[in-house]
Amino acid sequence: MSDTTRLLIAAARELSASVSRLRFGPPVAHTYNPLDYAWAPHEAYARRYGNSSKRVVFLGMNPGPHGMMQTGIPFGEVAAVRDWMGLEALVRPPERMHPKLPVNGFNHPRSEVSGRRLWGLFASRFGNASGFFSDHFVVNYCPLGFLSETGANLTPDKLSSRETAPLYSACDEHLRQLVAALRPDWLIGVGDFAEKRARAALAGSPVQFGRVLHPSPASPAANRDWSGAATRQLEDLGVWTKTAEKVKA
Repeated sequence: MSDTTRLLIAAARELSASVSRLRFGPPVAHTYNPLDYAWAPHEAYARRYGNSSKRVVFLGMNPGPHGMMQTGIPFGEVAAVRDWMGLEALVRPPERMHPKLPVNGFNHPRSEVSGRRLWGLFASRFGNASGFFSDHFVVNYCPLGFLSETGANLTPDKLSSRETAPLYSACDEHLRQLVAALRPDWLIGVGDFAEKRARAALAGSPVQFGRVLHPSPASPAANRDWSGAATRQLEDLGVWTKTAEKVKA
């Protein structure tokens, strides 16, 4: 195991322990911590693809119901994780689940649109997973998923400031540890929230910041050629070159 991998795994374990002690009131009815019940695939992701420094780190907000909440991997749409990344491991469902969102792990029948779009872009541009992960990595700012009584997905920005203060403190510290381990040139927020949290947590850091449109289908703009829009944003920033070809397998 490389030193980088060791640091990532230690940081993720520390973050999981920190946030597992937190409690959240209404509108949160159920809290999912995939760094606990889906630790096996998350660790496998860090071991295989987080084994060296990266030029670019993409930062998402928090787990989606049909992505990381199922597979333990950021934007972890099952087909992308299993078929493109070649990762599959045991997921042990948490004891308390919302009846509308069981944790099925890699047997989950639904696809996560955001994950399908994000990993689909990377697969289209880089070909195989090794080509992408040679100098890119993807993480989430917050490791917890939140559901309301009705089963609606809740994002961290919907929580009270009393609840986000300790949560953001733990997530900020984890992000600083992650950047120290991966030593990226670029930290790209997937959406506005992630970029703002990264800038706050890493103020004074030499890392360069940027943002791409979030691929969520809830965003009308994302439903109009998200892949093309995100590519143009990254090219305009200088993160990707406009003449770059796919990395050969």
